[in-house]
Amino acid sequence: MATKTSTLTTELTAHSNWKAGVLGGLGGGLVFGIMMSMMMPNIVEMAIPGMYGLQGGLAGWTIHMAHSAVLGVVFAGLAGAASQLTETAGKTVLFGVVYGIVLWAVLATFVMPAWVGAMLPMNPPVPDVNPMSLVGHAVYGGLLGVLYTALTD
Repeated sequence: MATKTSTLTTELTAHSNWKAGVLGGLGGGLVFGIMMSMMMPNIVEMAIPGMYGLQGGLAGWTIHMAHSAVLGVVFAGLAGAASQLTETAGKTVLFGVVYGIVLWAVLATFVMPAWVGAMLPMNPPVPDVNPMSLVGHAVYGGLLGVLYTALTD
C-alpha cells in the first residue's frame, strides 16, 4: 500500500509540475513583455508578430505569452529530469536564470533574427547580440524559477 501511495504521489506531482511551468512561464513572460514594450517596442509590435505573418502589438503580446507558457513547460520538464539542479528554491531560481540565458543565446540571438529575416523585409544580424534582450531573458528565467518553486512546494 505504501508503495502504491508513493508512486501515485510521484505521478500526481509530475503531472502538476507542467502547470507550474505554464504559470511560471506566463508570470515571467508578463514581466519580460512589459520590459520589452518599454525598452524595445519594435520587437513586440513588429518582429514577434512578423515571424508568423501577423502585425501589431496585440498579436506580438499574444505570441510572446504563448512562447512564454510553452517554454515554461519545457523548464518544468528539465527541472523534473534534472531534479538535483532544483533541490532548493535558490537552486531552482538559479536554474531559471541560466535557462533564460540559454534561451537568449539560442532563440533570441540566432533563431529569431534568422526567422524575422526570412519572413519580413528586415535584415537583422545573425547573431543578434542585444544586451537588453539578455537582461529580459534572465529576468524571465528568474521569475519562472521563483514561481515554479512557489507553485510546486
